[in-house]
Amino acid sequence: MQFSELGLKAEIQRAVAEQGYDTPTPIQQQAIPAVMTGRDLMATAQTGTGKTAGFTLPILHRLASGPNDRLTRVAKTPRVLVLVPTRELAIQVEESVRTYGKYLPVNSLAVFGGVGINPQIANLRRGIDILVATPGRLLDHVQQRTVDLSAIEIFVLDEADRMLDMGFIRDIRKVIALLPKARQNLMFSATFSPDIRELAGGLLHNPASVDVAPRNTAAETVTQRVIETNREQKKDLLKHLFESRGLNQVLVFARTKHGADALAKTLDKAGIKSAAIHGDKSQGARTRALSEFKDGKLVALVATDIAARGIDIDALPYVINYELPNVAEDYVHRIGRTGRAGMEGEAISLVCHDERPQLKDIEKLIKRSLERLVIEGFEPSATAAPRPVQPPRPPRKPQGQGRPQGQKTPAKGGRPQQHHTGSRHR
Repeated sequence: MQFSELGLKAEIQRAVAEQGYDTPTPIQQQAIPAVMTGRDLMATAQTGTGKTAGFTLPILHRLASGPNDRLTRVAKTPRVLVLVPTRELAIQVEESVRTYGKYLPVNSLAVFGGVGINPQIANLRRGIDILVATPGRLLDHVQQRTVDLSAIEIFVLDEADRMLDMGFIRDIRKVIALLPKARQNLMFSATFSPDIRELAGGLLHNPASVDVAPRNTAAETVTQRVIETNREQKKDLLKHLFESRGLNQVLVFARTKHGADALAKTLDKAGIKSAAIHGDKSQGARTRALSEFKDGKLVALVATDIAARGIDIDALPYVINYELPNVAEDYVHRIGRTGRAGMEGEAISLVCHDERPQLKDIEKLIKRSLERLVIEGFEPSATAAPRPVQPPRPPRKPQGQGRPQGQKTPAKGGRPQQHHTGSRHR
């Protein structure tokens, strides 16, 4: 099938052709016609399947068609809301809207936390058609009455599984309650857990269903290998892999923010230009690191799972799991950053004794055994090395001494800390 067979408006086909695409991916072949008819949609798709274009293309077509044609109507309130879990994904989706809608008079905006709200307010007042938002910042705008969701015609919930993992379910329900009842709903998720089924049941009405990949399968185009070693040898092994194989443009996964920072510094000191990306980094630092990585100025980008969720890089050749994730499904998301759009990629996992249970869970999930390698000079010992001893905690003060001067009582309740982000302006 060619894009020309999908019935998209000529302006959209022209923009797609300029990006070098002529054949839609499987999810695009199934999702685009369903969305164009106005039906609700439940789509199960891994990262790298082309799902973003799978909903942006037909949404642009719908906005430029029918009685509410943008060519004859200037919208002050948004007509489409796309809710996403991370600032990186918000930027990526809004870029997709602008790329494919460049020949249509359609305005778009991404709003997310971590940057000033006033420029976003100014853009909203000028009037937009498509709003891409993270939940926390969107609710900030709602509270300040700087956004009006009463005219939303199409609501997209993207990466719903990650939304639930990040604790956004209450915010999602608050947003849904603000939308008009008569609307089209599109829901995308990499997995279809019982919680996702429950959410879909309350959101979608007689939806079309699209499932482009068996649940929780790893990309077929990704070569997956495990290198067994000791925990204390991992940093030297990682440096050895970069130096001996001449690796470039590698996405390295660490389990914690602190670990990501430390690992990026270690690689940088070894002459392997690196940066870390995680939720505690400022938006400017995250955007700069991602841009330099895409441009090839950085050899390695060290990321945590949540921060990497919006990274979309064409032809990313390597993913290295410096540490295995605690949740097996996250392994599938991680390696899905490479081997995209039919291109080949390689995923290497450095596994020590402590991580063998996680490796077993991953192999059970993907229903295959991963190839084991041992690198000379980095062989694992027969038994696990003892974990580093944690320093003892300081003794607790006797009751009645109170808090130190100037130390505030932690706030109770409220919305969980969410690392969402600022605005993408035209």
